[in-house]
Amino acid sequence: MTHKSPLSEITVKRRDLMLGMAAGGAGLALGVNPGAVFAQDTSSEMVKSHGYSFFGDLKYPPDFTHFDYVNPEAPKGGEISLSTRGTFNSMNRWAQKGQSGQFSGLVAESMLGSAPFDASLPADSITDAYCHLAESVEYPKAKEWCVFHIRPEAKFSDGSQLTAHDAVFTHNLFMEQGIRSYARSVKQRISSVEAIDDFTLKGTFVDGVSRRSLISTIGGSPVFSQAWYEETGERLDEPSLLTPLGSGPYVVEDFEINRFIVYKRNPDYWGWHLPINVGRHNFDRVRVEYFADQTAEFEAFKAGEYTFRQETSTKQWATGYDFPAIEEGHVKREALPNGQPPSPSGFVFNLLREPFTDMRVREALSLAYNFEWVSTSLQFGLTKQRHSFAENSEVEAKGVPTGLEKAFLESLGDLVPAEVMTQEAVRAHTSNPDTVSDRRNQRKALKLFKEAGWTVGSDGKYVDADGKPIAFKIMLSSSTGDTVEAIITTYVQTLNKWGIAADMEKIDSAQYAQRYYDKDWDMMYFRNQTFLAAGIGLKQAYGSETAVVSSYNPQSLQSPLVDAIIDGSLETNSRAEEAAALQALDRVLRYLRIQIPSGYVGEHWVASYDIYEHPENLPPLALGHLDFWWYNKEKHEALKASGALR
Repeated sequence: MTHKSPLSEITVKRRDLMLGMAAGGAGLALGVNPGAVFAQDTSSEMVKSHGYSFFGDLKYPPDFTHFDYVNPEAPKGGEISLSTRGTFNSMNRWAQKGQSGQFSGLVAESMLGSAPFDASLPADSITDAYCHLAESVEYPKAKEWCVFHIRPEAKFSDGSQLTAHDAVFTHNLFMEQGIRSYARSVKQRISSVEAIDDFTLKGTFVDGVSRRSLISTIGGSPVFSQAWYEETGERLDEPSLLTPLGSGPYVVEDFEINRFIVYKRNPDYWGWHLPINVGRHNFDRVRVEYFADQTAEFEAFKAGEYTFRQETSTKQWATGYDFPAIEEGHVKREALPNGQPPSPSGFVFNLLREPFTDMRVREALSLAYNFEWVSTSLQFGLTKQRHSFAENSEVEAKGVPTGLEKAFLESLGDLVPAEVMTQEAVRAHTSNPDTVSDRRNQRKALKLFKEAGWTVGSDGKYVDADGKPIAFKIMLSSSTGDTVEAIITTYVQTLNKWGIAADMEKIDSAQYAQRYYDKDWDMMYFRNQTFLAAGIGLKQAYGSETAVVSSYNPQSLQSPLVDAIIDGSLETNSRAEEAAALQALDRVLRYLRIQIPSGYVGEHWVASYDIYEHPENLPPLALGHLDFWWYNKEKHEALKASGALR
């Protein structure tokens, strides 16, 4: 299941991943040629559009008035308050040092629209993006370059003019002070970003690289005020309590370190008239309350100290909602549909360290994890076993390769192991739910360990030929929820019983975040990135090029086969071809056993004081509570009168 976990301290966000997916792509290496299967269009026909989709199939026409899933008449007003665990000491989301405040990146906008609170935009299409700071985007069909025509009415939140010069400044800032893996990738694929005039931004791309995501790189990059940076002397790569000046619909109103942050809807926001904003950004304020641990966090919700909770604990959902506000109808619970693949959470190996470099050892260690027992005994039977990195989607690999996926894999030649072509996609093992330690799986693990050169010594411990034991620690944050900690504890106990010298290492959240970035750990209960579309962010999440420095690739996975699949996916020319390439990626990631998959819940679990409303039919790609839900003033007044809320 996706639990509230140390991710909340590290704040690896979807918005940042989308920036990564826009970081450009290299041609296929190693002499293989998926272009022989998926030919690339080299037409010079010009395109000018109100949005961008790589395949040119935008859902919404130029004269659209609002997204289908929003309520265009949604009232504005009120406050939504929610919680997070951990600490923060910076309001600069883009600094790798320090702990940035929750949602502190929402102040910035880009040429193409994005949701400020990390939801998908639009939330009903995987591949679409629509112009926001720009009124149109123009490019040749072969995509050697692009031009964004910026809206003259676009202003920063202090009322100053936003221009193409600010966009160029920001691009250069990211190249000089941004995430290293992102900057390196962009420099290799984008030759220049320049201001033709105050309202015309041009990007030119390097010859001979994939055109996938290059327009989205420039279109998806945030734009900051050059004047603000020059006046303040701030740096993008350093933590700061000053928030970079952007142009978004929300600004920081107030905060107290490690206690709360309040974001205020800007009444003077320049973009209220845009169709892309109709029915959205409905709350006057968004408040984030910080808590040190799970118990304090939940007790505060029961007391009405915050009003919206997206529940991530199976234990809490099953047993915790029996307090008076529930019984009196002041708090409602909803299980809402979730069309996104579940987050690929589980036990993640650091592949830079022994003994995890051996795939047989990784498979053997995975056999000690008993999902069936965990789900029944620790998660109240509410979770399902996850097998895929894109579970329940069209890009989930199933059975043996067929059709376009088979053709794609065949084009990669000898890079592909024979068993990938002939065996069904790897699925998580099954275990006996009645016992933590499954003897059948223990016997399988013993065989794998022996094949990898590990034997059981006289003391019952696994050792190598030199008598060195298998020993490692599983790192977790002090703010980790109790269910996840129980899962880790149970797994460690099974490993110890099997003769593995494993231990749990619990540290404070700030130290946890820094060690995560430094790759200074053996194993973690963490998550990888899921994927529904091809993009250069796949290189940051799974590619070799930046594996050691990329915070999006926790395992530091370095696989020539995975690299070739990613490169090939960037050369696809239709959605069917793209899906086939991503099926191949899912298949190979599972074959490599880079993670021990945990379970998931296929719905959004929401508990909230009965003062919020949402469209009847939610879109598949976002819950949208901070994007297109709204506040009911009458209900709020009634709850205040009853004493349920302050």
